Amino acid sequence: MAETQLTKKYFASDAEVKWCPGCGDFAIMNAVRSGMVAAGKPRDEVAIVSGIGCSSRFPYYMETYGFHTIHGRAAPIASGLKVANTDLDVWVISGDGDSTAIGGNHFIHVVRRNVNLNYVLINNKIYGLTKGQYSPTSEMGQISKSSPYGVIDYPMAPAKVALSLGGTFVARGIDKNMKLNEEICVRGALHKGFSFMEIFANCVIYNDGAHNKLVNKESGADYRIILKHGEKMIFGTDNQFCLIQDGFAIKAVKVDKTDEADILVHDEKNAEVAILLAGMRPDDGLPLAFGILYADDRKKTYDDMVYEQIDAIKMKRGRSMDDIMQEGHTWTV
Repeated sequence: MAETQLTKKYFASDAEVKWCPGCGDFAIMNAVRSGMVAAGKPRDEVAIVSGIGCSSRFPYYMETYGFHTIHGRAAPIASGLKVANTDLDVWVISGDGDSTAIGGNHFIHVVRRNVNLNYVLINNKIYGLTKGQYSPTSEMGQISKSSPYGVIDYPMAPAKVALSLGGTFVARGIDKNMKLNEEICVRGALHKGFSFMEIFANCVIYNDGAHNKLVNKESGADYRIILKHGEKMIFGTDNQFCLIQDGFAIKAVKVDKTDEADILVHDEKNAEVAILLAGMRPDDGLPLAFGILYADDRKKTYDDMVYEQIDAIKMKRGRSMDDIMQEGHTWTV
């Protein structure tokens, strides 16, 4: 049988895509397909698990195995699937509400266990499918159907949470930057361990323009920084700003007002600095960090450790499960 040519189209189903025109999920789906191509698995060795929300329609639009689960429960089901069949390339597609609210507990544990799967959190800072309630990532003061006088919750930074739990691959993208999203999904797919990819998306119906400050053509570059391993952390419309160490913190200064040697250089394996980068916000005078914040595959994966433990017990006891089932009073019918 001839070897199948893996392309993005190969992973696309013929189902009608029912997201709203202009939704950021279209661009993210395209990037995820690039990740699947990079992983090199045929579609019958790929599985997508989703929860509830607009993003969770993903399995219908992909010609792979798919499981549309219940609200917030994609992570444990995907974990069981990966442990049961380690050959599968498993992807979780979730939203900010699905992952950080009702699914927050499961999200915590799939990160800390370092299950070898790919987790894409599409962050539009709102509940879209259930008609516009605010989510744990909504901005302070945001007007929504459930906060008519403004949100009074401090917003969560999912990437910072993932890093604080020992996440081994943490990246952040945005729907308007397709090249960056593809890079993130490809790197995440190839990473050995839990790959967390938070990608900002615009909800054209209930939170339109939520990321305008970051994507504005004239001034957006002043509020974002795209991290590149081994490169100095410089940003701005004219590359006029940079990041430097400020005690145990990070601060933004003008390039011409600091010594070049003091400009921070991005190191994907520096977990401590990655946590600081993940927590930066324009409201605090710092750019929002995009790109691969942290990547280190030296930590063992949960699924590998499960089978190592099973093999060790077999060696210690000297019996297989089949041997145990045949012991004692057995007979052949």
